[in-house]
Amino acid sequence: MQRSKNYKAATATIDHEALYSPLEAVRLAKSTSKVKFDATVEVALRLGVDPRKADQMVRSTVILPHGTGKTARVLVFATGDRAEAARAAGADFVGADELIDQVSKGFLDFDAVVATPDLMGKVGRLGRVLGPRGLMPNPKVGTVTPDVAKAVNEIKGGKIEFRVDRHANLHLIIGKTSFSDEQLVENYAAALDEVLRVKPSAAKGRYLKKVTFTTTMGPGVPVDPNRTRSLLTDES
Repeated sequence: MQRSKNYKAATATIDHEALYSPLEAVRLAKSTSKVKFDATVEVALRLGVDPRKADQMVRSTVILPHGTGKTARVLVFATGDRAEAARAAGADFVGADELIDQVSKGFLDFDAVVATPDLMGKVGRLGRVLGPRGLMPNPKVGTVTPDVAKAVNEIKGGKIEFRVDRHANLHLIIGKTSFSDEQLVENYAAALDEVLRVKPSAAKGRYLKKVTFTTTMGPGVPVDPNRTRSLLTDES
């Protein structure tokens, strides 16, 4: 892959054999972000699980204390009073049969989907459209619920969902380069706590194998995976 001069200059400032503390890594990631917009800061984690086995799936949600820097567009499948409650909570798209039809035909201009339990029989037919994008409502992560207003408020307030991919990697947004170093580390700490909390009992050996911070179009910064406490300090 051809890399720009800016990218090469940025990656040259990173010791790729080192393992930086989260605070050091955040500072490096921000300083090596050369794009002209407010870049997204993401963390990638390699886990010691076998996602092909149902008892080693890692999936959950977490509310980031400082949000993601982006207000998520939320679509809600609901009717009647629950539809009104979703609209009042700030849902961007609300409906039932007509909205299901729109999505089935390719409408995907949203970041999260919530549904009431009574509509899941119909929403289930959208699995082929929503599933591959990680947008399928699921009761385990609170997106199939009668309390749609609460779900919308949480998502708008910085709640993110994560799920390990088939290569045992997790990708999480922890904010923007405009965030302070401390805000980004605190968001990472909240996400990391939840990832550790949902460690499958069937997972053997080392659970957290590798951690990398990146920004949009920026180089990866290796983070010490053993640092799971006292993250707001410089020491590696």
